[in-house]
Amino acid sequence: MGVSAGIGAIIPTTAKSYSRILNANERVNMGVIGCGGMANAHMDALLKMKSTDNVDMIAVCDIFDKRLEAAKEKTKGKAVKSYLEVLNNNDIDSVLIATPEHWHHRMILDAIDAGKHIYTEKPMTHSIEESREIVQVMKKAKVKLQVGVQGMSDDSYETANKYINEGALGDVVMAHIDYSRNYKGDDFWAYAIDPDAKPGENLDWEAWLGPAPTVPWDPRRYFQWRKYWDYSGGIATDLFIHRITRIIKSLDLSFPDRVVASGGLWHYENTKGEIPDTFNMLVDYPEGLTTLVVSSLANDTPIRHLIRGNLGTLEFTRSGFVITPQKAVTDSVISGTGENVSKDSEIVHKKTGAEDVTLHHRNLLNAIREGEVLKCDQNLGFYGVAVCMMGVISFRKRAYLRWDPDKQEVAKA
Repeated sequence: MGVSAGIGAIIPTTAKSYSRILNANERVNMGVIGCGGMANAHMDALLKMKSTDNVDMIAVCDIFDKRLEAAKEKTKGKAVKSYLEVLNNNDIDSVLIATPEHWHHRMILDAIDAGKHIYTEKPMTHSIEESREIVQVMKKAKVKLQVGVQGMSDDSYETANKYINEGALGDVVMAHIDYSRNYKGDDFWAYAIDPDAKPGENLDWEAWLGPAPTVPWDPRRYFQWRKYWDYSGGIATDLFIHRITRIIKSLDLSFPDRVVASGGLWHYENTKGEIPDTFNMLVDYPEGLTTLVVSSLANDTPIRHLIRGNLGTLEFTRSGFVITPQKAVTDSVISGTGENVSKDSEIVHKKTGAEDVTLHHRNLLNAIREGEVLKCDQNLGFYGVAVCMMGVISFRKRAYLRWDPDKQEVAKA
């Protein structure tokens, strides 16, 4: 993941709702809000899709002039400094929101109000309350909202769901999954600070802060925002959101029952930031299973990604997944890399699709034109935010938390 930032100076107008009805083969005009590192990955993908998928980026927006000019050169779109200018453009059908997390909520609501379809980077919002509001507003909206958990464009999880619902695993009791890395040096997520960034000259710091607390200019907060609670949930919302959503999709889960998180700065003790380098969550779901989610940014050896049932075990692999009946485990050979089981008793799924922004954008385009079901809509986005932010709150408050299903909010366990 690269650094991303860019919102646009707030202007005192509200975008008016306007949405074109698109024919099946009609071009979709997009606006890009935020032109940092992750946004560039999206822009590169969308440029390749221009002819194959009939999509074009006709406007780009950022509060840092250097990024804005680079995005303008890349896309040939109109460069603007306010995201509301993008939303007020009636030629734009859909927007990409690739800003820090703390801006997602406001921009999504404004885009809905403007009648624009939306692809937002994950997580959907920076808080549970914000996600709850978006789900409510979307019930009456006439636009599509795709959350950028692009792993959902891999068919492994919906296929796993079918096998699990058919009883291949029996009674599911546990799942575990991880997302770990190993950063060299004495810090992590320490993205380069561009010396050309000069607030008041070519960067609008106040606009970037937006709904976050007002603080003096700090280049680390701008270029390394994932390391600060005001703008990010750290490992939980940047990494775990990808992994836990896979489990949620595979098992038809929604909101958790109880969550507890632990971790700390166990290696990068001199990091310039606030979030831990090691973070783990234990999640109980009301369906009767526990999910373990693990991460270290100082050791990238993965754990096996498993869903465990009394009749079988499903393991996600790079090529799809394998289901092994429990009776085969007694014949397995334990090695340094795990259990090697008898091949003749396995169910093997070779995935189609991939964890790919191109496929995820294509799914949204097909949803806009033809009503295709979204791979990660606002409801699935909410489920992911709820469990990940419960982990963040648990860690920061050192508390064991429960979910109140009636109020759809967090309470102490």
